[in-house]
Formats: sequence, structure tokens, C-alpha cells
Amino acid sequence: MRYVIAILALVGVTVSVLALRVHKSMDTEPCTINEKWDCGIVNHSPYSEVVGIPVATIGIAGYLALASLALIQKRALTFFSAFIGMAFALYLAHIERDILMVWCLYCVISLVDIALITTLSMGWMVFWGKRTR
Repeated sequence: MRYVIAILALVGVTVSVLALRVHKSMDTEPCTINEKWDCGIVNHSPYSEVVGIPVATIGIAGYLALASLALIQKRALTFFSAFIGMAFALYLAHIERDILMVWCLYCVISLVDIALITTLSMGWMVFWGKRTR
């Protein structure tokens, strides 16, 4: 399970790097689809940074931490960290839906990714952990 979680975390790193590119760029974005799906609007909004740090950079660091925790088999810490990441992703989804009223494709992919990691890490901690004790 640790390898599956680590691979999903690397997918998250990739998506976060793509989102960071959008944040740093002023070009027309590849994920600008229509008025409801526009990564540029989301990644250039005031909500795209936390104390001056791009949210995508926080995502990169978080996903790298999750991959590391999974690989060294820290089940409870992996789940706890994923849970925090999931809560943050849900907060950001709320901002996209209710405040900006625009979705970022990369953000939605990241939300699905962290939801999978959270679910798998919970199962890994609760169910697989009991078998190996």
C-alpha cells in the first residue's frame, strides 16, 4: 500500500507543479476551458497564496511529505497528514465554488488525488496495520 500512496503523492506533485506554472505565468492557460473552468483565474486570485507562499508550492511540499511518510511506513502520520491535506483541499474547493465561482482543473484533480490518498492511508492504518502486528 505504501507504494500506491507514494505514486499517488507523486501524481499530486506533478499536478501541483503544473498549477504553480499557471500561478507564475501570464500566458493563456491550457486548462482555460470556459467561464466556469479557468485555472488562470483561480491561480491568480488573492486566494492562490497563503502568507505569500503559492498554494501550489504548499501542495508540492505536502505531497512530497506524504510520499516520504508512506515509504518509511509511518501509517498513522501518513493518514493524519493526508487528513490535513484533505481538509485544506476542501477549503480551497469551497473558495472555488462559493467565492470565485470558477474551477481549476488542476485543483480538482489534486482534490481527487488527496481524497484517494486519505482513504487509502486510513485503510492502510486501520486494516492492514492489524494484520502485521
